[in-house]
Amino acid sequence: MSNERARLDRWLWAARLFKTRTAAAQACDRQRVRVNDLAAKPARELHIGDRVAVRDDGGAVRLLVVRALSVVRGPAAVAQGLYEETPESVAARERARQARRLAPEPAAALAQGRPTKSDRRAWQRWSASVDDS
Repeated sequence: MSNERARLDRWLWAARLFKTRTAAAQACDRQRVRVNDLAAKPARELHIGDRVAVRDDGGAVRLLVVRALSVVRGPAAVAQGLYEETPESVAARERARQARRLAPEPAAALAQGRPTKSDRRAWQRWSASVDDS
């Protein structure tokens, strides 16, 4: 499991933070991954003890400390042993989860389906009265 060297994109993939190595490399290219508070390229070599910040599409940031190096994708239980998430990161993710749970349903604000024939006629009457004014 432990190697002396591991590329960042391969480690992110092996740690199951991304589904594919290509997705991990693209996240690095888009500067969504930082190592020790510096933007990181996909080929950057990781070392045990490095601090990795991974920002997802929703804007949430996971702060991880590298505990082991691997370039082989294994079971989830093994992948979770490759890193340790900081307590601040866990607390922030929990707060975000609670906020999402308590937020109103986004679809509730949308109109319910297509306009009916009656809705269309009412709109046409309103439009005609506005044009006459």
